[in-house]
Amino acid sequence: MKNRYYPNLASPITINGVTFKNRIFGAPMSNPELDPDCHMREEDIAFHANRGRGGLASVCIGLGIVEAVGRSHTKEVILYDDLSLPSLKRMANEFHKHNCMATMELAHGGKFGAARSHSAAKSTLIGPNDELNAQGVPVKAMTEEQIEETATAFGSAARLVKEAGFDMVLIHGGHGWLLGQFASPYFNKRTDRWGGSLENRMRFSLLVIEKVREAVGPDFPIEFRMSGSECIPGGYDIDEAVEMAKMIDGKVDIIHVSAGIHENNDVFVITHPSMFTEHGCNVQYAAEIKKHVKTPVAALGGINDVDMMEEIIASGKADIIEVARQSLADPYFPEKAFSGQKDDITQCCRCYSCFFNYLSNRNYCCAFNPVIGDELEHKYGFPATTPKKVVVVGGGPGGMEAAVTAAQRGHSVTLYEKNSRLGGQIVHEQHIPFKKDMYHFIEVLAKRCEDAGVDIHLNTEVTPEEVAAMGADVVMTAVGAKPIIPQIPGINSAKVVGLKALEGRQPSVGQKVAILGGGLVGSEVAIYLDMIGKDVTVVEMKDTWASDAYWMHKVAMDKYIRDSRIDIKVNTTAREITDAGIVCNTPDGEILIEADTVLLAAGMKADRASADEFLNTAPRVFEIGDAIKAGRVVEAVKLGYYRALDI
Repeated sequence: MKNRYYPNLASPITINGVTFKNRIFGAPMSNPELDPDCHMREEDIAFHANRGRGGLASVCIGLGIVEAVGRSHTKEVILYDDLSLPSLKRMANEFHKHNCMATMELAHGGKFGAARSHSAAKSTLIGPNDELNAQGVPVKAMTEEQIEETATAFGSAARLVKEAGFDMVLIHGGHGWLLGQFASPYFNKRTDRWGGSLENRMRFSLLVIEKVREAVGPDFPIEFRMSGSECIPGGYDIDEAVEMAKMIDGKVDIIHVSAGIHENNDVFVITHPSMFTEHGCNVQYAAEIKKHVKTPVAALGGINDVDMMEEIIASGKADIIEVARQSLADPYFPEKAFSGQKDDITQCCRCYSCFFNYLSNRNYCCAFNPVIGDELEHKYGFPATTPKKVVVVGGGPGGMEAAVTAAQRGHSVTLYEKNSRLGGQIVHEQHIPFKKDMYHFIEVLAKRCEDAGVDIHLNTEVTPEEVAAMGADVVMTAVGAKPIIPQIPGINSAKVVGLKALEGRQPSVGQKVAILGGGLVGSEVAIYLDMIGKDVTVVEMKDTWASDAYWMHKVAMDKYIRDSRIDIKVNTTAREITDAGIVCNTPDGEILIEADTVLLAAGMKADRASADEFLNTAPRVFEIGDAIKAGRVVEAVKLGYYRALDI
C-alpha cells in the first residue's frame, strides 16, 4: 500500500537485490574530525546514525580514501588500512538498527590530494598531468602501472567496506577529484590512451568500476557519482555527460548526478548550492541523463522541500533524491513527511554554517538544529526534571527555542513578545526571496511553541517588576539586540530607515538607496534591493565588505554582485546625511552619494541595559542570544536549547 502523503517518494526501490525503504538517500557527508588514526569516533558514528534514525533509506559516509597519496585533507576515513574495520562495522550496525542501508564513498583527491594536509609541501601528488597544483605542490602524471595500482586500490577499499557490513559503495567520479580529473577535458591534457577523446578520458573510470565489481561481486550495489556538467569554460557540459553516463550504464547500479568541480570558488556554490540559486538547481542534469540510460538515476542540489522531492520522482526526472544539508537541518524530515507532519519540518536555508564549522571549528553544526554535533550526548536522553514555572522574555529564534524545549521537558512556560509577531530580526526577511527558508524556520518554531503548550503573549512589553511579580522559578531573557546608529549629522532625517522598512511586500525605500554598513546584513540587503530593481550603493568603513560573512557565503554573494548594478564603496566613511544623500570621506577625498533613502545596517549591539534589569526577577535568570552578544541565529538557537535543558 502506498504512503498516503508521498506515494512516490515513500515507495521502496530495489537496487541489485537490495531494497531501500524509500527514495530519499543521504548524500556523502564526511567527518570533520576523526581519531588520531583517522578512524571514526563514537561521536562520528552517532552523528551519521542519527541521520539514519530519521528515515533516510541510505546514508553515505563521505570521503573514504583508497590510498594515502589521494588524501585531500587529514580527516578522511582511510580505507587502505584494515584497522578501519572496527569503526566501520560499528557504523554499519548502527544504520541497520533503523533499517537504513550503509553506503561508503570511495574517493581519491588526485592532484588535489594533500591540499589541506600539513605535509603538502613535502608531497608529490598524482594526476593526469605533470604540473604544480594551486597550492604549489608538484603533481606527476600517472604511469600505466600507477593507474592500474590505483584502480586496484579502489577495488581493495570496496572489498573492505563490504566486509565491514556496508550495503553499497559509491565511487566518486565527479567534482574534479581524480576520476573526474581524468574524465575532464579541462584537467586532462594527456595524449596517450588515457586522454584526448571521451572514450580515452573515461577509460580510468571504467577500469575502476571493473576492479570494484570484481572485488564486491555481481550482487552488491555500486553507485557512481558524476558531475552532470563541470560548469566551467573548457569543462564538459551536459551533452558530454550524457555520453559518459551511457558508457557506465549497466556497469553500475545507480548513476548519481551532481554538478561542478570542488576546487573552484564560483562553482563550489553550484556544487553546494547557495541561497541565491533555485532549489533543485542541479536536477536538470539528472533529468536529462535519465532520458538516455536504463540505470536508476539519483538527483540532488539544494533540495529541501518534500513536495519538490515528490514531484521529481513522480514526473520521472529521477528515481532517487539525495540530500545532505537538509538532513542536518532536520534529520527526521523523512519520517515527518511520511507521517503527515510536513509542517514540523525544518528546512535548510543554505547559510553554510555547517561548512564553516566543518572547516574552521572541526565540528558538525547547523544554524537551525542545536543537536547536530552532540548526538552522542543525546543518544539516551536527559534525566527527568521537576516541573517549574518559566517565563521567557523575547520571542526571537533563541527565545522560541528555549520556550519550546522547556515546555517539552514538562515545564509551564509563558513567553512575552513586545511585537505583534514572533521571530525577532528574522521578521524583516519574510519577503526576501533568498531568505524564505530562514523565515520558514521561525514559522516552524512558532508552531512548535503552540503545539508544546507555550502560553504566548504578543504585543506585550513586560517590565522587570511585572516579571518579578509572576513568581517564576526561572526567567529566560532573550531581549535581543539594538541597531548601532552612527552619530552623524542628519541621522534623524526622514529619509533614514532601519531594517523594519523591509517588512512589507514592497520595501519602504526610494529608487536610489544608500546602505550605511557593508557587513553581512548590509550586503544581503543590497542584493535583495538590486533584485527588485533599486539602484544600490553600499558604504563601508572597512577595506572589505561582508567581513563577518562565512567565506563560502561571501563567495556566493560576490558571484551575484559581480553581475549586478550594486556599487560597494569600501574605505568610505559617512560624514553627513543631507537632502541629496550621504556626504562621505574616501581616500580620494569627499564624495556625495545621491540617495532617496539611507538604510541603516551598521551592525547590532547587545541590549545589555534591558537584559540587566531582569537579573533579579527570579531565583534563576538565564540570558540567551543577542542579549549576551549580538550574533547569528546559530548561537541564539543553540544557547536557547541548552539553557532550557539546564532548568
